[in-house]
Amino acid sequence: MNVPTSAAGTARAAQSSTAFRILARVGYVVLGILHLLIGVIAVSLATGGGRGSADQGGALSQIQQSPAGTALLWIIVLGLFALAIWQIAEAVVESDADAKKKWAHRVKFAGTAVAYIAIGATALVYALGGRSESSDSSQSFSARLLAVPAGVVLLVLVGLVVVAVGVAFIVRGVTRAFTKNLSLPGGAARSGIIAFGVAGYIAKGIAVAVAGVLFVIAALTHDPEAAGGLDSALRSLAGLPFGVFILCVVGAGLAVYGLFCVARARYARM
Repeated sequence: MNVPTSAAGTARAAQSSTAFRILARVGYVVLGILHLLIGVIAVSLATGGGRGSADQGGALSQIQQSPAGTALLWIIVLGLFALAIWQIAEAVVESDADAKKKWAHRVKFAGTAVAYIAIGATALVYALGGRSESSDSSQSFSARLLAVPAGVVLLVLVGLVVVAVGVAFIVRGVTRAFTKNLSLPGGAARSGIIAFGVAGYIAKGIAVAVAGVLFVIAALTHDPEAAGGLDSALRSLAGLPFGVFILCVVGAGLAVYGLFCVARARYARM
């Protein structure tokens, strides 16, 4: 049996399933809801009237405490895992004639799948009645890495990779590269979705890049507590000159990215 051919056939069969495509689109919707909540929490923190964590954990906690929260969390789990499987299938069937581009696309799809699985796993913890703090996870990861030989170098590399991911989001927003994977309508709707995408990608890129910088700082200062997840990254923006304004803008951008994800559920090419 030709394993690669078999894997590609399985991936294509999954992508041709209407039920699976619907679940994957639901994944974009729930991803949008999570970013919308994160953005709202970030803005509320900037204005001094908010509580909770401006990250996936904070958003999932709010959903957990809402009516029908458990049912909603299970929908989030299913949607995100379906979206992750879709990305894996995209990596398997990728067939760009340029070998370098093909493997670059595969790495991107695989990385995106890992991110969706991580968020889905966190949602699963909340669906089962538990809790998870991204800052604690980041600090624990940093502490373990710093404890191994060459840990400082490894943690710096992790930080630089995260920064690179953030920069990639920003570039994707500025260049509007995300439109290549969308079948957009015409007129004002098209302009609005593109505007939301540009603002959303840039805002998320800034937040992710700052999180990467925190990993680098943790490595160079040998202080695992300096590392943090999205919540720590956003809170650190408040300490900058005009920090409250910057945090409000980035928070609003994350909320806009959430709205873009909801639109993406409808217009993504699948």
